[in-house]
Amino acid sequence: MSVVKWHGELIGQKVVEALKKNGFDAIYCSSCNEAVEYVLQYVQKRSRVGFGGSMTLETLQLAQRVEAKGGIVLNHNRPGLGPEEKLEIQREEILCDLFLCSINAVTLDGWLVNVDGVGNRVAALTFGPKKVIALVGKNKICSDISVALNRIKTLAAPMNCKRLNLDNPCIKTGTCMDCASNSRICRVYSVMVRRPMSSDITVVLVGEDLGF
Repeated sequence: MSVVKWHGELIGQKVVEALKKNGFDAIYCSSCNEAVEYVLQYVQKRSRVGFGGSMTLETLQLAQRVEAKGGIVLNHNRPGLGPEEKLEIQREEILCDLFLCSINAVTLDGWLVNVDGVGNRVAALTFGPKKVIALVGKNKICSDISVALNRIKTLAAPMNCKRLNLDNPCIKTGTCMDCASNSRICRVYSVMVRRPMSSDITVVLVGEDLGF
């Protein structure tokens, strides 16, 4: 085992134990393939599977894999959708059978930290879907909440703005400028300290770098 892989697994297992103490189901997968196989066991034929906007899910090609298993994909980022169609799918995702997403940052003490523009992802994470699975690359592990928020401001937010072709100040500076832009994506802040009482959430921590 390489030193990098050893360290990733050591820290990853520590975070998994912290998440379990906070009431979340959690599992460590050493590879992307292992993580994908874990997720697909929850996909049944005709089950409605919602997708939070995520480069992690795109990298793992989970939408295509869910369809191949016979699942019904609810993806509000599907090309060609109009604003009303997109909003309707976002509402359907909140009541789906399985909701897949990623997390902006996870702390060593097992807190899930997210920032949304619309709020559909953090809404589905909190309550609604029968089952939620959040896939998180080891690059998103942070020592504490302040580091997690800094990661979002200096990495996740500007990189997602650039990916989405949004003309916000952070794409010029590379870091959050706390802007008042109409296209600002940092609007809904969510810190999950414990699993919400009526939600079934599994965090899959992956021993590889994934997403922003």
